[in-house]
Amino acid sequence: MDLDPLMLSRIQFAFTISFHILFPAFTIGLACWIVALEALWLRGGAIYRSLSEFWTKIFAISFGMGVVSGIVMTYQFGTNWSVFADATGFVLGPLIQYEVVTAFFLEAAFLGILLFGRDRVPKGIHFTAAFLVALGTVISAFWILSANSWMHTPAGAELGEDGRFRVSDWWEVVFNPSFPYRFSHMVTAAFLTTGFVVAGISAWFLLKYRHVEHARIGLGMSLGLITVLAPLQIVLGDLHGLNTLEHQPTKVAAMEGHWEGGAGAPLILFALPDMEAETNHWEVGIPELSSLILTHSLTGEVPGLLDVPAEERPYVPLIFWTFRIMVGLGLLMLVIAVTHVVLRLRGRLYEATWFHRLLVVTTPIGFVAIIAGWITTEVGRQPWIVYGLLPTADGVTPSLTGAAALVSLVTFLVVYALIFTAGTYYIVRLLQLGPKPPSHYLEPQAAQVAGRPMRPMSKTVESFEPGD
Repeated sequence: MDLDPLMLSRIQFAFTISFHILFPAFTIGLACWIVALEALWLRGGAIYRSLSEFWTKIFAISFGMGVVSGIVMTYQFGTNWSVFADATGFVLGPLIQYEVVTAFFLEAAFLGILLFGRDRVPKGIHFTAAFLVALGTVISAFWILSANSWMHTPAGAELGEDGRFRVSDWWEVVFNPSFPYRFSHMVTAAFLTTGFVVAGISAWFLLKYRHVEHARIGLGMSLGLITVLAPLQIVLGDLHGLNTLEHQPTKVAAMEGHWEGGAGAPLILFALPDMEAETNHWEVGIPELSSLILTHSLTGEVPGLLDVPAEERPYVPLIFWTFRIMVGLGLLMLVIAVTHVVLRLRGRLYEATWFHRLLVVTTPIGFVAIIAGWITTEVGRQPWIVYGLLPTADGVTPSLTGAAALVSLVTFLVVYALIFTAGTYYIVRLLQLGPKPPSHYLEPQAAQVAGRPMRPMSKTVESFEPGD
């Protein structure tokens, strides 16, 4: 059996990037959540310190797993995608370097203070460290998404006769046409992901009658965030879709499942796209709604897959369904946000056990939505690695064999499985232990008032007096 190095390399990169993206998607929002807790602790309240310490431990493990998986992932540019790396090096190389210099160094410099400096530096310094770590995660997302967006909407650089891209305008490269939409959509998704994790864990504590005071704070704050961001994300998604329609119409046609396109196109709710027959089976749709959503007109023209040759089409069935998973989960987030508002207005938010169970079940939906959206975005760009300019097939390392690609793929599967298992084990252990009670941080006199026995007083040799 012949092993296709191109397909194996694509599978390997898809696996590693899908694994890696889970951690930045979580830590971006989690770092900002810690900053909010640190700010509340500055105003007073040991419970906020307790919550901050608890989530900082989880952040540290997630951050470490993200760093390890990210470093390993970048080696593939040289091993599996050397032609792509050579062609885009003058563009993507500086962008990735900017991410290291401005974001990773910032995170690394202040992460130690965040983790180990709480009782060694003033409160204000510790808050500043938390803020700068959070800022570093957002800056990191800025540069990485700028680089990724440039591959979708290449601007500010020209492809030379030697097969290399050279920059003509860095402003256009960084702020390429799809970047503002992709960045805002992804960062909002990261905050929603963290919000649902915090809400789910808090709801689980409430159901178990553990750490109730902590859980009420976590539940209230996270659901407040979700209530604001869930409808905003739908708006941002619509704007991102309109931008994609302008620059990558074939991807939109695949997402919508439109083969012929045209005016008054239906919104297809269910179908089984057939690439060979160039049609959909078992199609169920709402007339003219797709045109209304994409063009804001019932008679608007939408693109079709038949508008381009078969070899320039992405794999439609995968994109069609991952897009619907992403949209479906987004609507579920909106339903949860509305339900939260109703329960809060009725004063039943902390007593509605059925809603708490729902939150526990939906804890991971942010991760699932991000993976589904990422697959839609990246597979929808095919067959281009730099859209419209560099085919994916031309970017793979020429000397790479199928056997070598298979060995590296299996190695990554094993290594990442070990990393994920170890990291997940420690995070679960932390969740089982839960945050410390607020009285843990009180002074001895205050601790006695709070119901904890005072520590026995000790005497130093210097203070000991004869006759004592």
